[in-house]
Amino acid sequence: EIAAISPQLCLVGQTRSCGSFSPERGLARRRLYNRAMYSAQLLRYFQDRRHAGELEQPNASAQVENPVCGDVLRLTAKIQDRRLIEVRYKAKGCVPAMACGSALADLLQGCSLDDAGRLNQQQLLAAVGGVPEASEHAGHLAMDALGALLKSAGVR
Repeated sequence: EIAAISPQLCLVGQTRSCGSFSPERGLARRRLYNRAMYSAQLLRYFQDRRHAGELEQPNASAQVENPVCGDVLRLTAKIQDRRLIEVRYKAKGCVPAMACGSALADLLQGCSLDDAGRLNQQQLLAAVGGVPEASEHAGHLAMDALGALLKSAGVR
């Protein structure tokens, strides 16, 4: 079972040095690290909780996992007249994976099933302002989740 996770819990780990550990100082270091690694757009999507969660009685749902790193993305959707009227996501994993889940849910709101099927990884990564090469798996995970969601809806 995965849960919508607080952004503070998913940031890069803190190491102790010289026995003087300060949670505030550690959080400030993690924020600086994230700002240096990721675009402002990606960090906004990571912190945006607007579409986080799970819908009750969805018409379609999908959950995918990256077996290498353990990232998990779950999508649930309500569909009416071949249109995604509401999409929610739950994610567990790295900052880019959670941001891509958030961005995907945002992009899919009100989208037709046909348009959703045409969405590609490059468009998703552009929406989050790009990701470091080592984090491109986050875009793959999101697109795999979209494919599984559309299959669940009977589109693919």
